[in-house]
Order: sequence, then C-alpha cells, then structure tokens
Amino acid sequence: MPVYDYKCSEHGVFHQLETMQNHARPALCPQCKNLSPRIIMMAPAVTEMSPVKRLALEKNELAQHEPHLSTIDSRLENEEKLKHGCGCQHKKTGIKLMYTADGKKMFPSMRPWMISH
Repeated sequence: MPVYDYKCSEHGVFHQLETMQNHARPALCPQCKNLSPRIIMMAPAVTEMSPVKRLALEKNELAQHEPHLSTIDSRLENEEKLKHGCGCQHKKTGIKLMYTADGKKMFPSMRPWMISH
C-alpha cells in the first residue's frame, strides 16, 4: 500500500498508508480525528526552480511524444548551419586550394607528399 499525504486544518500535514482504491478519500487526523483532504506535496527542487528552466522542462515534456520530422527545409537549415559553423566564436580556416598552370590541384598548406586527385 502506498503512503499518501493529508493535511489537517488544525494540525498540519500527516502521512498515512492507504489502498490505491481509496486514494481520493479523506483520512482521519491522528490527533483530532477530523476528516482531512489528501494533498500532493511537491519536491522543494521543483518549487525553487527558476521559471526559465521550468518552462523549458514543460516544453520538453509536451514535445516528447512528437517525432522529429526531417524535411527538405530542415536539411537545408542544417546545411546552412554547417557552412557558418556551430555558432561559437571559433574561426575555422578553410582549406587553401590552388591550381597549377596545367590545371592540377595544389594544397600549399597540406602535406606535400599527398597526391591530388
């Protein structure tokens, strides 16, 4: 049997074992024997959480059943992100590609023993 939380108007919160069938029924306060309604207590971490984090968690919970759709638009957006980098401040240097007079590729910054194709 699970333990449920109840709140007496005079004596405050108390806990009591109860069957799952009787989960919604009020319980008798152990001190004054008055009927007390069941309450659902929240963990302190939930009540002290910042509103921004709480909103993000709620959005994640609402969207968890939705599949991730891959469309042409989202693929194009991902390609644009890859072209411009990850958004951080790192500067990626591009590969320096040069062509010789006869049209062959040459990478001056790369290893000279590598054969171009």
